[in-house]
Amino acid sequence: MKRIAALLLLACCSFTAAALPVPAPPTVDATSYALLDFQSGELIAGSNPDARVEPASITKVMTVYIAFDELKKGRLKLDDTALVSEKAWRQGIDSSESRMFIEVGTRVKIEDLLRGIIIASGNDASVALSEHIAGSEPVFAEMMNQYAKKLGLNNTHFADASGLPSPDHYTTARDLTLLGRALIRDFPDMYKIFAERSYQYSGAPKVKAQPNRNGLLEKDPSVDGIKTGHTNAAGYCLLASAQRDGRRLISAVMGAKTWAGRESASLELLNYGFRFYENVTLFGATQPLSTVRAWKGTEEQLPLGVQPALTLILPRGSRDQIQYVPQVTGQAVAPIKAGQPFGTVTITLDGKPLRTVPLVALKDIPEGGLLTRLIDSARMLINR
Repeated sequence: MKRIAALLLLACCSFTAAALPVPAPPTVDATSYALLDFQSGELIAGSNPDARVEPASITKVMTVYIAFDELKKGRLKLDDTALVSEKAWRQGIDSSESRMFIEVGTRVKIEDLLRGIIIASGNDASVALSEHIAGSEPVFAEMMNQYAKKLGLNNTHFADASGLPSPDHYTTARDLTLLGRALIRDFPDMYKIFAERSYQYSGAPKVKAQPNRNGLLEKDPSVDGIKTGHTNAAGYCLLASAQRDGRRLISAVMGAKTWAGRESASLELLNYGFRFYENVTLFGATQPLSTVRAWKGTEEQLPLGVQPALTLILPRGSRDQIQYVPQVTGQAVAPIKAGQPFGTVTITLDGKPLRTVPLVALKDIPEGGLLTRLIDSARMLINR
């Protein structure tokens, strides 16, 4: 045990290099917001990120996620056609709601419906797609909630496919950034549709090409999606993502007062995250944090570490200020498999814990011969 304690002391790392001072996040005139790092899944900044809000048309990100998943699983094809019901056709026909302008009784390709949802934000397209996938919009809403649970959207509940106001239709800024992350991570090729600037449905030739509602696509070349939303109750909302120098951030601004306000707030948040934070990858299979005695095996020393490598989002320049101390529990007795847990590692910065992760074996150690096992059994009794 003394040897283990000494090894743990050696493994504890502390440095004093100065990090870039991090100012407070920008002040955003909105009900709530969240800024998420895509790679680590960690929240960089937020204001009321878990407050219940109406998602408005950002709801359609979940509608599209389900469609993408159906395509991936082979249960749906882009050239399949959906029959437009009267309910789908009536969405927005007597109001200013967003429409793709599909006609009742016609059949529309899934690929067209997807663009009608993503680019034109068509409520009619959302209902038509939901009915094609689930038979009815209420059943599709049940699917949406099942997917929300699976994706860890713990404060989200859907009542429809397009985002119409309802007491049972709500989410949070944090949950929306997690949904955006899941969409980009799980369907990177299909996600590219969100960057398309306009769409004209060939079935409505008298309707001009509709521009993508996400104005950030024109204002910042690093922005490549994802979805706007607006109702009188929800205010102006924007879920946006940008990629710069190999890093991706996702922001959700909910309840801004104006169209321009949601865009400027989103850009301020994205710029803040890229300027003052960076991704830091720690550990990995070739970086043992400590070594412990392996008993009854073909080798006497077992390297312990973290697998897979851990990525954190940290204030820029603070990597050398990280501290970590492995805490080993139990004895390492062969046979041992790589990945087998032997305790935890707590990572801290400026005395504040960032993450606690499992400490695991970094290699296999098979069981030794009979003589080795007998000798080690005796030694283990002596060293207890």
